[in-house]
Amino acid sequence: MPSDEDFDPHVLAEDAFIEEVQSFQFWFGAVEGYLTGQSYGHDPGMADPPLDETQRERLITTLCNYCVGETAALEGASGLVSLAPNHPAKIFMATQVVDEARHLEVFLRRLNDLGVEDTTTEIVRRANPALTEFKDALMQLVAAGDWDAAVFAQNVILETMEFTVFRSHAQNADPMTAEILEGVISDERRHFGFGENDLGRRLAHDPEGRARLRDVRRDLDGLVLGVFEGALADLEVPAADRHVLGRDYLETVERLGLTQ
Repeated sequence: MPSDEDFDPHVLAEDAFIEEVQSFQFWFGAVEGYLTGQSYGHDPGMADPPLDETQRERLITTLCNYCVGETAALEGASGLVSLAPNHPAKIFMATQVVDEARHLEVFLRRLNDLGVEDTTTEIVRRANPALTEFKDALMQLVAAGDWDAAVFAQNVILETMEFTVFRSHAQNADPMTAEILEGVISDERRHFGFGENDLGRRLAHDPEGRARLRDVRRDLDGLVLGVFEGALADLEVPAADRHVLGRDYLETVERLGLTQ
């Protein structure tokens, strides 16, 4: 593939385009711009801002739940490498494994910065039960070898929710947390783009497949609502504004033909 930094992959035929944008080479170019010079996701010279005890406790709870979501995505992507139906998808999933491991690491380090020493115990204590249950449901789909359903749960539902919540949080977070989130958001955009594009191609001429994923969506919708409401409540997003923030997920499932 051309290596010129001005090269536009959109000029390629579909199969060549997919191979290019799902490659490690493309991934490296994508992350280099916002990870170069960073230490655990932020400027190493940045000072941690003062937080009162209420702010600190709320941030710790939020970060603990982020760690649950990133662990779900890390374990899910790891399992999906072997299930991927072609080499470009396998390679993309391998890049996602690296991304999710980095996200988990930076959130754990942020918890350490906030004075949390036993992160494992704290995450278990503060985890949203709906998010823990969603993680279990995702891993069951992976264990069953169900590529389409697992990609839908992980790269459409989970990644879109995380993208939406992280973007909302970054607007009001302390500078260090906001900088960490901005880098994670860039990765999440790439992840849910893969999920929508992969499923969109696979379901285009598969009405039975779409019907089956509608059932999967119905099974997960209650957990999705619980996860989303819990995350936005932790961030103190007014209830009246939460339906607007759920629009990304609803628009994605509509484009895939997975509405009720």
